[in-house]
Amino acid sequence: MSGMIPRRLGLCFHTAAAASSSSAHTAIRRTFSTSPAVLSHIGKQVLPFGSDVVITHDQTLIMAPRVNADLHSTTLHIKGPLGEHSLPIKPFVNLAFEREQGDSLLTVSVQDPTVKEQRAMWGTTRALIANAITGVTEGYAVSVRLVGVGFRATVENNNMLSMKLGFSHPVDIDIPAGIQCTTPLPNKIMLRGSDIQQVKEFAFKIRKWRPPEPYNQKGIFVGDETIAKKISKKK
Repeated sequence: MSGMIPRRLGLCFHTAAAASSSSAHTAIRRTFSTSPAVLSHIGKQVLPFGSDVVITHDQTLIMAPRVNADLHSTTLHIKGPLGEHSLPIKPFVNLAFEREQGDSLLTVSVQDPTVKEQRAMWGTTRALIANAITGVTEGYAVSVRLVGVGFRATVENNNMLSMKLGFSHPVDIDIPAGIQCTTPLPNKIMLRGSDIQQVKEFAFKIRKWRPPEPYNQKGIFVGDETIAKKISKKK
């Protein structure tokens, strides 16, 4: 009888154990708390540019745009040592130019940050302007690698890229204006230009002729692109 626990005492013991377990689970659960996403606020970051860059804002509204989204937008002209770019600016985007210790500063803002469209275009506009400034001052370079037996590339007459990609005929592609194309190695192509979109668009145009395949990992790779290797099914 001395070794037996009364029913009421046992009930209290189990209740205390359950409460202790529940509090332990609660304590563990509290450690895995979630927090809201931290926004980059890239639109609020001031954009510096050197004296060799000239930025002018044409307030004339675009009435005949290339795409319908640019209707009633203004135009921002960015000129530098390597070229000149024009960007359509939405009418609700405000640009403020300042000068501090010999450097020029550009601040991008919108009329009403609570509007979804304006908030979305805030950071996008700032990023596009930053890309254009980098393009006219430093430029962009993209490498293209030809991986495969007999894959070779040469530049002919400074305006045509000729490649041997395993077909019965060479592949000839006209080099667009504004892009410098060189072949430092027979299986490597270097593309340089002031417009990052144009350079990468031409690089992936080259890639379409021989997209990388996963079994032998051969093809045309852009930049540091890699592809996971697959093992062929054995019968």
